[in-house]
Amino acid sequence: MPNFNKVYLMGNLTRDPELRATPSGTAVCQFGLAVNRIYNNSNGERQEETTFVDIEAWGRQAETISKYVSKGHPLFVEGRLKLDSWENKEGEKRSKMKVVLENMQLISQKGEGGGYSPSAAAPAAAAPTSAPAQKSEDIEEDVPF
Repeated sequence: MPNFNKVYLMGNLTRDPELRATPSGTAVCQFGLAVNRIYNNSNGERQEETTFVDIEAWGRQAETISKYVSKGHPLFVEGRLKLDSWENKEGEKRSKMKVVLENMQLISQKGEGGGYSPSAAAPAAAAPTSAPAQKSEDIEEDVPF
């Protein structure tokens, strides 16, 4: 039987990423992501539900996240679910579900660079050029199309 384990999440970091390294030197970064869901309940009232997800990134992506993202920043994550199991000091079995990051995309916040902004492009387009302006009578009226 085929298997499929893929998760897509977009949310805001709940804490600053924690970057560590394995004994072999591989970077590993752990952080939390808050994903909001807004819906109307049966009475038509607007409800908001927040899900908190632990994320683990490895290698170059771990380094990138720890360098460019901090608490409160939005992030798009693609990954897979992984169940960690262990025994605590009292001998009780514990487990925790997390997402292992496979791909991610940084999302710029309002007021930050990285996206197209018509208002930012307008001043450059309106800047005067060194070429002299042509008079309307200098322009040929016979256009081939």
